[in-house]
Amino acid sequence: MPEISALPPHRIVVVGGGAAGLELATALGDGLGKRKRAEITLIEKTRTHLWKPLLHSVAAGSMDPSEHELNYLAQAHWHHFRFRFGEMTGLSRAEHRVHVTQTRDEEGREITPPRSFPYDTLVIAVGSVTNDFGTPGVARHAIPLETAEQAARFNRRLVNACIRAHAQPGPVRPGQLHVAIIGAGATGTELAAELYQSVREVVSYGLDRVDPERDVRIVLIEAADRILPALPSRISEATRSLLERLGVEIRAGSRVSEVTAEGVLLASGEFIPAELVVWSAGVKAPDSLRGFDGLETNRINQLVALPTLQTTRDGDIFAIGDCAAVPWPGHAEPVPPRAQAAHQEASHLARQLPRRIAGEKLLPFEYRDFGSLVSLGKYTTVGNLMGTLVGKSFFIEGAIARLMYRSLYKMHERALHGTAATVLGSFGRGLARRAQPPVKLH
Repeated sequence: MPEISALPPHRIVVVGGGAAGLELATALGDGLGKRKRAEITLIEKTRTHLWKPLLHSVAAGSMDPSEHELNYLAQAHWHHFRFRFGEMTGLSRAEHRVHVTQTRDEEGREITPPRSFPYDTLVIAVGSVTNDFGTPGVARHAIPLETAEQAARFNRRLVNACIRAHAQPGPVRPGQLHVAIIGAGATGTELAAELYQSVREVVSYGLDRVDPERDVRIVLIEAADRILPALPSRISEATRSLLERLGVEIRAGSRVSEVTAEGVLLASGEFIPAELVVWSAGVKAPDSLRGFDGLETNRINQLVALPTLQTTRDGDIFAIGDCAAVPWPGHAEPVPPRAQAAHQEASHLARQLPRRIAGEKLLPFEYRDFGSLVSLGKYTTVGNLMGTLVGKSFFIEGAIARLMYRSLYKMHERALHGTAATVLGSFGRGLARRAQPPVKLH
């Protein structure tokens, strides 16, 4: 009797190694990949992963990114999936193939050639990029906080500006140590609070010709009528009160018309001088997704998804994370692009893809909003939590809020490394920090 050959493993390709994509690839690798039920491939254009909500701390210098970065090659080796270095540049739905660009090193030498990868199930999780709304000068003169490299670049420029001001023969010029942060969402607001402390830490290391109270100015600019416009007004007011006590200048209801090498021009005609400008005023999905082999996208390039997280025009392609417009029943807008949404979508899809391979019906994704938290450095943390018993949100502040904020990152670490490794890593970083300056000085 002739032998019946086994079916080849189901090929799952995940594009994008952010919070959603990496958590999904890890969970699928530990399940389907380890048991040889599927081949899991993660495609990512960078070599290391850093949780995006940490970028404001990297920019302020209060966190060393090397202590928190995860190497994709190592993660893939440990968790039974494959990592492929490169950026998705095209898609052939008819052939079920993803096209990936060539990669080169700093000297221009080729690392990997242009390639394509076959899939049975494709998950697009390429995250979001800065939306400058076509504002003149933003691309040239403002620094976004999309990547660890951009955050580290801002920190180097900040430290260099302080050293330059101390070493120059004349006094600090007007605007020389001014920072303008455009966009008072969570990233911009958290950065403003941490910068207040980190600049003082940098200056305290012998840069005594710089007076933080006189020479340093942090301006937080927001087009809406209040900071943190997407969050409840009580959080906004508590945050504003603290920032103003720290000396952060808040300019709500101010639209930016141009960014120049010398500062920021408002629509009112007022000019705000600034040595450093950070743009955190909005996000969108990458422009490359628009019209991606006929997939449906919305006005900010997000792939429109069904409740099952499948894209509307191709059931073999799923979208999760910031690049996905996932329906949120009872709300006019889709699920918001937050870390908790990315985590929930990855966890849901990790449970559903084995059902898909087994030929079972996919269950719809249900987003649970657990509230919002804003960390204001060492000063406080504020936010609201959604009460599952009473059905209402309640305001929290201080130590409890700070603990809840930190637990969000620990949940991400636990999804990638497991409980034991997360605890050991946190303990080791805590010990190492005691032997280092509290702020990066290079």
